[in-house]
Amino acid sequence: MTQPRYSQALQRIEVSRTNAMTDRATELREQGRDIISLSVGEPDFPTPAHVIEAAKAALDGGQTRYTPVTGTAALKQAAAVHFQRDLGIETEPGRVIVCNGGKQAIFNALLATVSAGEEVIIPTPWWVSYPQIVRFAGAKAVPLVTHARENFRFHAAALEALITPSAQWLLLNSPGNPTGAVYPAEMLQAIGEVLRRHPRIMVLSDDIYAPLNYTGKPHATLAAVCPDLADRICTVSGVSKSHAMTGFRIGVATGPQWLIDAMGRLQSNSTGNPCSVSQAAAVAAFEGPQEFLADWRERFRARRDMVVEAINAVPGLSTPVPDGAFYCFIDAAPLMKRFGDDEKLAMHLLDHGVAVVSASAFGGRDGFRISFAADEAVLEEAMKRIAAALS
Repeated sequence: MTQPRYSQALQRIEVSRTNAMTDRATELREQGRDIISLSVGEPDFPTPAHVIEAAKAALDGGQTRYTPVTGTAALKQAAAVHFQRDLGIETEPGRVIVCNGGKQAIFNALLATVSAGEEVIIPTPWWVSYPQIVRFAGAKAVPLVTHARENFRFHAAALEALITPSAQWLLLNSPGNPTGAVYPAEMLQAIGEVLRRHPRIMVLSDDIYAPLNYTGKPHATLAAVCPDLADRICTVSGVSKSHAMTGFRIGVATGPQWLIDAMGRLQSNSTGNPCSVSQAAAVAAFEGPQEFLADWRERFRARRDMVVEAINAVPGLSTPVPDGAFYCFIDAAPLMKRFGDDEKLAMHLLDHGVAVVSASAFGGRDGFRISFAADEAVLEEAMKRIAAALS
């Protein structure tokens, strides 16, 4: 029998633990178990009708062939409009790349620019794939620790303290996964001051959750707040979260021309072009009606408030109120003497019918993340199960 032969790059990473828990919940449901999955970040709302119609029209019109590797002209144009209208970033279609989801855009940007021995600064708790991508490239993920008492946001001085001659990138996710952290314009301006003193540092600004901001203030992103730094910023966006199009696998990014070209070179030798039909649907998403987003945002806000109240009522659990996205990052430190670690706690909750993801999967500890992107009745039942499991 042939022995496995894994590359050094593959040995540096592990399977996404959010996907692993979601897959496990699916397996249990297929076995007949009653499992509520709060492990994956996926809006439960139906994909807007005009987007579905655009996908059907693309199929009927024969748009089933290769497109340009970095995306169709129509989608690049629509994405450029989106970056200007929704994020306040001046760009043009030639500085836009279309990828197979936002994750590929991040992968492309880092793999095209980071080498062995270099460093990437990442606020933690972090999205599970950020450090994995950095490690795959042979670089070092440097955690910039944030705390619940500060709504999981870092201050500019903490960033500057971590910058070394090896540092190449800062990854900035606002609103954030897994914490819901939102960086207001004044905090971004302070971060910009640090970056001006360190002209080598580039920034990957992951704005995929921009429409889900509950602060009552307009979304702020670094390239718009500090336009003089725009030639060092790669901004990632998409339609998965905003338009309930996770399965369409479309992400978009804009940044300096040299970086977008480099990302395209890598994509040309990996996946090639994104799905032609999905691109047509994404054009409709960006160019079509946007009014429904306000309703979705208010429904997510109501779910957030219900979940936060329910979690904070359970002895041993606590969570701050997230300012954006659709996650709660829950502290369960008082329960660790009982369970030992947060992986065992997560498995205990799974045994009681609720799939969550341990905090350690996100570079945190002694807790878990849940998604409140689920129907209100489902969330209410899930909260009852969590309370019963920990009573």
